[in-house]
Amino acid sequence: MAVKVLILEDNPVARSFLCRVVRESFSDAIQITEAGDLETARRHVGTLVEGQAPVDPFKLVLVDLELPDGNGMELLDLLARYPATKIVTTLYSDDDHLFPALQCGADGYLLKEDRFEVLVEELQKIVRGQPPLSPAIARRLLTHFRHGPGTTSHGDGRVGNAPAPLSGLQSSRPMPLGRGAPLDHERLTPRESEVLTYLSKGFTIKEIANLMGIKWFTVNDHIKSIYKKLNVSSRAEAAVLASKQGLV
Repeated sequence: MAVKVLILEDNPVARSFLCRVVRESFSDAIQITEAGDLETARRHVGTLVEGQAPVDPFKLVLVDLELPDGNGMELLDLLARYPATKIVTTLYSDDDHLFPALQCGADGYLLKEDRFEVLVEELQKIVRGQPPLSPAIARRLLTHFRHGPGTTSHGDGRVGNAPAPLSGLQSSRPMPLGRGAPLDHERLTPRESEVLTYLSKGFTIKEIANLMGIKWFTVNDHIKSIYKKLNVSSRAEAAVLASKQGLV
């Protein structure tokens, strides 16, 4: 069965470009649905709006932010509980777009101005369990967390004042291992435990998918659930904590 992908982009040329990026990024059979405006995208995920569990849901959603009938963050809000990897694809790299998008649940943030090869490489990170981030965005986030809110890095390496991002951002920072809610491994499903075992042994998402006979998007969903239940933010943390708790 083909992996379903939704691309929300109002510019036809950019939409065609993103379709090529997606097809080049993954070896799986891909079924792409295109939406040129927010209302069309809403219709494609309409069952979720009605509170029903989606049947054969999209597994990857690319979301443009500035649209003729609204803002892509409205779709991110709508998809808060939707079982898909949600990636912002935009021209905006400023804090006023980046941080609210991440707070709305974006799993990655890519700039459409990046080269085709760069975008393909970043999307492929999903298979390895890494967030797709354009290089400029990764540097911006690193600067933010290294120097704190209200600073930004200039081209010559200086650090100066910048508009402070939304105050709730700090809550999304990775929590140190072993702190926060206690591990509740009773809640891990057998499938999640199997995925965790493979993760602890260093297998990639694609390798795990082949070993378990499932789609890599499904493995990615299991990993998200594992991270949430174990209160960790990386495979290294998950592996260490699972080893300490005797889960693997």
